[in-house]
Amino acid sequence: MDADVADKLSGERVLLTGGAGFLGSAIRRRLEGRVDEICVPRSREYDLRTESAVDRVYRDFRPTLVIHAAAVVGGIGYNRDAPAAIFDDNARMNLFLLAKARQHGARKFVGIGTICSYPKTPPSIPFREEELWDGYPEETNAPYGFAKKLLLVQGQAYAQQYGYNATHLLVVNLYGPGDNFDEASSHVIPALVRRFMEARDEGRDEVVCWGDGTPTREFLFVEDGARGIVRAAALYDSPAPVNVGSGFEISTRRLAETIAELVGYEGRIGWDTTRPNGQPRRLLDTNLAHREFGFRAETPFRDGLCRTIEWYAKTRE
Repeated sequence: MDADVADKLSGERVLLTGGAGFLGSAIRRRLEGRVDEICVPRSREYDLRTESAVDRVYRDFRPTLVIHAAAVVGGIGYNRDAPAAIFDDNARMNLFLLAKARQHGARKFVGIGTICSYPKTPPSIPFREEELWDGYPEETNAPYGFAKKLLLVQGQAYAQQYGYNATHLLVVNLYGPGDNFDEASSHVIPALVRRFMEARDEGRDEVVCWGDGTPTREFLFVEDGARGIVRAAALYDSPAPVNVGSGFEISTRRLAETIAELVGYEGRIGWDTTRPNGQPRRLLDTNLAHREFGFRAETPFRDGLCRTIEWYAKTRE
């Protein structure tokens, strides 16, 4: 961790929601030994969707800084099957956590937003922060994207009325060791890694992927994402949203071909065009993050994929 970040965070008591999850674990690793205390509420003790539990979190931990990385999220299939639960759970968590942060005296709140909040067809590529409201999100992502946009509006309202320090980071799809590889709820990279590994091991001739392979996606290695979030927590004090991404775009067809190659699957890749594609393109303009808190992604995409595949292969064994 850079000295400027370490100095800013020294002495903080950090409430890290989702700290046992994929992104949260990476954030926690970056904070360990550099802040006074890291508090990670566990769902079995604190249901963050309820106001009373969130009140207890703040009374028990007395944080000075909140990094809200908890979320109910999944891939296209899960988003399609459970839109109401996704919206309700995320909206409740966000509302209660930010409101109680201010009420209980936490000096700063860092909300982790999502690229899914952007319009389905934004005015320009790459997406710029000022275009966030220029259209409706892609339909399968809209409940999740809007729940996160509510958190942004809440933070900006608190900044305007109370002078509260609430920041909002628009983070692209993350991947890396420790990701969710569950077949029902995983995102595209872990889903494809698992599918191609199983097809390789079973000797299958073909793997069929959703859509037509033309949509593009931007991915950020989870350790890079955690570094960007921690830098923003230390150095960025504005309610204006900021993109946190890699600036690298790849089509889902090329992504599938690359993962198949890396896991050693030699069969055919088919495409089921009756399944949804999702948003046509996703690519963020990351210049603001670089200007405001000096963040650039460092991990080459292929290297990150190799590390992810290696971790999952060991975990399967």
